[in-house]
Amino acid sequence: MSSNTQEAAVLEAIYQALRTLNEERGPEEQIAIGPDTCLFGEGSALDSLSLVSVIVDLETSVSDQFGKAISLTDDKAMSRDPVPFTDVGALKTYILELLA
Repeated sequence: MSSNTQEAAVLEAIYQALRTLNEERGPEEQIAIGPDTCLFGEGSALDSLSLVSVIVDLETSVSDQFGKAISLTDDKAMSRDPVPFTDVGALKTYILELLA
């Protein structure tokens, strides 16, 4: 798989996890989905439980799609500054690093 194709697939997996979360929320709680969507910290529309849900969905989806088990909440992720959950772009970059 080319790097552009892999990048697009990872981005789509993140978007799908956010769409799944939106399906569970009311109309007034919908999250705008895009590359700059804030996932964690100031300005985030996600509470901690929602973020965990997105992470679990992503770990499963990416592992299934790429045939490689990944963990997004290990010590490596948590010791990064900033953490890879700040926004969609940072999360995509981190997942691509794990798949490399």
